[in-house]
Amino acid sequence: MSHSVKIKNALISVYYKDNLEPIIHQLNKLGVKIYSTGGTEKFIKDLGVDVIPVEDLTSYPSILGGRVKTLHPKVFGGILTRRAHKGDEAQIEEYDIPEIDLVIVDLYPFEETVKSKASEQDTIEKIDIGGISLIRAAAKNHNDVVIIASKNDYSSLNNLLETQNGETTLVQRKAFARNAFNVSSHYDTAIFNWFNQDEDALTVFKQSEQKASALRYGENPHQKGYFYGDLEAMFEKLNGKELSYNNLVDVDAAVALIDEFTEPTFAILKHTNACGIASRPQILDAWNTALACDPVSAFGGVLICNGEVDEATATEINKLFFEVLIAPSYSAEAEKVITSKKNRIILKRKDVALPGKLFKTLLNGVIEQDKDNTVEGIEQMTAVTDKKPTEQELNDLFFASKVVKHTKSNTIVFAKNNTLIASGVGQTSRVDSLKQAVVKAASFDFDLKGAVMASDAFFPFPDCVELAAEAGITAVLQPGGSIKDQDSINMANEKGIAMVTTGVRHFKH
Repeated sequence: MSHSVKIKNALISVYYKDNLEPIIHQLNKLGVKIYSTGGTEKFIKDLGVDVIPVEDLTSYPSILGGRVKTLHPKVFGGILTRRAHKGDEAQIEEYDIPEIDLVIVDLYPFEETVKSKASEQDTIEKIDIGGISLIRAAAKNHNDVVIIASKNDYSSLNNLLETQNGETTLVQRKAFARNAFNVSSHYDTAIFNWFNQDEDALTVFKQSEQKASALRYGENPHQKGYFYGDLEAMFEKLNGKELSYNNLVDVDAAVALIDEFTEPTFAILKHTNACGIASRPQILDAWNTALACDPVSAFGGVLICNGEVDEATATEINKLFFEVLIAPSYSAEAEKVITSKKNRIILKRKDVALPGKLFKTLLNGVIEQDKDNTVEGIEQMTAVTDKKPTEQELNDLFFASKVVKHTKSNTIVFAKNNTLIASGVGQTSRVDSLKQAVVKAASFDFDLKGAVMASDAFFPFPDCVELAAEAGITAVLQPGGSIKDQDSINMANEKGIAMVTTGVRHFKH
């Protein structure tokens, strides 16, 4: 073995003691001298294994309520000494410092403490000092020292102890050091982000996710893909294959859209855009109405609702080929029906808080923004035309404004009776989006008379209003803000339709 190091002395001080016992017994079997502190020292003693208190090594007790236990030259000198360095060797001999070849240490549960809504003082007490210092020291000196900074590495260490008689290679020690720096960097990022929440927060970008899932591929088969995060915390998968990269992108869009609605609602998405969505008193009616919006595009789509799927609804959904279905719950009968085909992905959504920031890589950096959490209710709609919208039109405009916000720009959305009638999506001009929506509605025999229209951005010209009115639209919602707003308002007055402005644009790229 290249640059093999035999473990003779070990320092063990951990918060979590799960699965530590086999390692203690194996070290004892190999004749390794063990140093420890506090609860870990007691744990080792209770196993009937000899252990030396760190206080006996340092001649100092644990002080300041346990804040200072291992911060001492006799500890760090033993970890950081370079075995092949004559000066280091002479000094540790002079000061009677034992070489420490193995450090097993973990960190106080800072993130768990934050999640528990503990007080500020309790949270600060969970900022580890000695542990993080031991990790960095041992990982830095991985040329001679093994560092185990997580219980996730216990199994690997125990296997090495058993199969290599307590010896390790440089390659193995370097791998453990890499894992240790991953632990320490994640820990520091969590602490920094907790501190950096005030109004005067530093404008720096720090994110760290420890869980990773390899995807079948990225957006296309020739691209690698990974998801970083804890999907199991958000969804219980009841059936189907693993989520793909494109599935995840669509699921994210579906969740963002459905969260706009409190009444029973069903949505169908393709390539992050809704091709069908409807709100009804019953989920079954919402499903049937949403599917009727565009049954062609619904094929292979991502389906989502905000109420329980019952057997009757599941039976109707089962007639369609789809990729993913998401709901907060399913009746037992519905679950049997909907899981009858092995590849379709069935997810039960859990109540999990979602991030308030969005970011992505761009050029040679990263861009970040606040999530668009603004929705303009009826009270934010300002009528700017001679004709005012009716109560039904206002309700439909509110429905349409929630859909248009989650549709790719440039976009136009037609809605009627809390139902998506048609949309024009992702066009390079707004009037082309409008024309696309008109054609789409006609292709499924929807009558646009009495329908409303929402636009994600203002109208630079009156042509959209003119064409919409001629198609049967009776009320229009737009943010306003164009220097030519009056031209569109005049056109609406000329055509005898209502228009409201909200003052809020909802581009989505």
